[in-house]
Amino acid sequence: MKPSKIFKISWKGLMRNKLRSLLTMLGVIIGVAAVIIMVSISAGTEATISEQINSLGTDLLFVSQSFGRGGAGSKTSTAPQLNFDDLDAIKESVTGIIGSSTERNSVETIKYNDIALEEVTLIGTTPDYPSVRDIQVGIGRFFTSTEVDRTSKVVVLGSTIAEELFPEEDPIGALITVGTTKVTVVGVMQEKGTVGTTDYDARIYLPISLVFQKFTPSQFARIAGDMVNTIYLQVDPEEDIDEMIFKVELYLSKAKDVDLEELPFTVTTQQDIIDTQESTTAAFRSLLAWVAAVSLIVGGIGIMNIMLVSVTERTREIGVRQAIGASPADIRWQFLTEAILLSLAGGLIGIVVGIGGSLLYGAFGGMRTLISASSIILAFLSAAGVGTFFGYYPANTASKLDPIEALRHE
Repeated sequence: MKPSKIFKISWKGLMRNKLRSLLTMLGVIIGVAAVIIMVSISAGTEATISEQINSLGTDLLFVSQSFGRGGAGSKTSTAPQLNFDDLDAIKESVTGIIGSSTERNSVETIKYNDIALEEVTLIGTTPDYPSVRDIQVGIGRFFTSTEVDRTSKVVVLGSTIAEELFPEEDPIGALITVGTTKVTVVGVMQEKGTVGTTDYDARIYLPISLVFQKFTPSQFARIAGDMVNTIYLQVDPEEDIDEMIFKVELYLSKAKDVDLEELPFTVTTQQDIIDTQESTTAAFRSLLAWVAAVSLIVGGIGIMNIMLVSVTERTREIGVRQAIGASPADIRWQFLTEAILLSLAGGLIGIVVGIGGSLLYGAFGGMRTLISASSIILAFLSAAGVGTFFGYYPANTASKLDPIEALRHE
């Protein structure tokens, strides 16, 4: 029998009971839509993380103390420390570095008049911090090298901090109290938002020398000294990033008199941070994929059950078709085509629902979504596969019916 004839007969069979056909497709529709929506959420999250991290500066190396291998208060505190002097030393000794900065963090309560903000993050840093980290001053200015050298009591506020302390007045020139130290506001940063778990608008920036002097707890001062949390190195775009990592590690190994394999520092890139974040979202995406796969399987089982019922209901029809010359292969193809049509129609509707759901979720759900063409193709092919796999058993059962017994069926 011609494929066009089989298709026509199969389509008429489905149209005899439109409501049942639609309900049969629901499992496939839900599964396909779930695949598209879940993948789009995952892709949108990954893209957002990547853009946010890259927005904090390009071609950056992050040099920090290895966890558990030295550091203030650790059992291995005799290990070499990453300190403020290393900032200029690395830049002078390693070619290919075009910008550098560092930071030393602390937490304090800040006050202005009757307003007090507790546990505000202090970032002690250098004048090049805004350019290296690609953050901008909104009003006023950042502090200068001279102010760092003189340990000047000046501060630059994050935008959220400025709004909370100065809701109705200009903060520039105001005196605020950080801990027990009065400092003058010289600038306010542009709004940056939250990147990862860090809210860049809820921080304040001070000369790193002031943080060393005023905001290092006395019990740690002897150990910590001028130790810094992280050194940021901006690499010339023409340099090979892996080679630059090796050069920095080699310098630190020689400067600290430590074997390269035992270096108590890590040198990472933005891509390393992105990869770490993506590994988390990849696990989440795999979980979502399994959930969607289960939905498709449930939809396939639904198709198989309905097709088995259809075979039972249409036994006499099958007998009549066999009596007028239809072969077992024709019967098999008729019911298999019905199952595939159900799954493909469900797949197409699921694609529309999935794309629409992704767009709506991205607009109103608070998370970015990024629709992937590959997820649409994967979902549709999966729907076709489900229809073929779960439709074969009912189709094969129909093809094996005895014509005489089928004609006698009531």
